[in-house]
Amino acid sequence: MQSKANSPQEYLNSLPEERKQPMQALRKAIKDNLPKGFEETMSYGMLGFVVPHSIYPAGYHCDPKLPLPFVNLASQKNYISLYHSGLYADPDMLSWFTSEYPKHSDAKLDMGKSCIRFKKMDKLPLALIGELCQKMTPQQWIELYESRVKQ
Repeated sequence: MQSKANSPQEYLNSLPEERKQPMQALRKAIKDNLPKGFEETMSYGMLGFVVPHSIYPAGYHCDPKLPLPFVNLASQKNYISLYHSGLYADPDMLSWFTSEYPKHSDAKLDMGKSCIRFKKMDKLPLALIGELCQKMTPQQWIELYESRVKQ
């Protein structure tokens, strides 16, 4: 479900009451831990954390007018989705995350290629999400993106 919100705050304000606190907690875990250089924006109708054009002028290869996406956060109908491009592009990071997850949550890991789905709002592994967000700088993401994703 893509939002028509024009700003992250407008997006959060539009959420159902039962989703506001979990989304705010995840957003805070991301914002508090992403290395300097990533920028929060609305991206694809979700909260987005991107490498801005000021750092990576080439932008996203699918649409160079867009900044390079890195992390997205969305409230879907039945769950909250966290998309982390590093998990998709870096097998070592994915392996680390999947092995660490059970140490931080007793909820079953529900995951796609880069999407982590949280169905139980009281089981959010915020410390793990924070640690995940610390693992890659904008420059490291650009290098990985150019070598493994942008082909």
